Amino acid sequence: MKQMSLGESGFERKTKRTRKREFLDEMNLVVPWAELVSLIAPHAQAPGAKGGRPPFAVETMLRIHFLQQWFNLSDPAMEEALYDMALFREFVSLDAGEDSLPDESTILRFRHLLEAHSLSLQILATVNATLAAKGLLLKSGTVVDATLIAAPSSTKNSSGERDPRCTRPRRATNGTLG
Repeated sequence: MKQMSLGESGFERKTKRTRKREFLDEMNLVVPWAELVSLIAPHAQAPGAKGGRPPFAVETMLRIHFLQQWFNLSDPAMEEALYDMALFREFVSLDAGEDSLPDESTILRFRHLLEAHSLSLQILATVNATLAAKGLLLKSGTVVDATLIAAPSSTKNSSGERDPRCTRPRRATNGTLG
């Protein structure tokens, strides 16, 4: 069993369950991690016979890739976020006290691996199929407020007319509502 570092031992004060944490907990449950890892694993770098630093686990790099997409982070910003945010390290299963963290070039190489083997579209299709089965939809990879909401696909009611509850009041040119 892996020994817990001081940073994750409970000495920190948690006063609020944030929207980011709620979102990541939900994504941890709905994203088919094992299926995606099996899609990428045949293309991933194997540990070298000559030694050197062993590659990071495919699931770890995949989770980092998802964080980048969800929170619109560049490779350097993602590297910094892993150092700065315990929540992100927890989500990708890394401990800064024990593990080395991927640098921006490692993150870039993983994205290039996905691009070289056209895996990004397969990943999106797999995730969308899983989310659709649960009544959710992901069209792009950026989270605005870290909340998933199951919403109707149209603002029109059952008779095909625009639902009056889904319209905004219009502002007249003189500044009054009209």
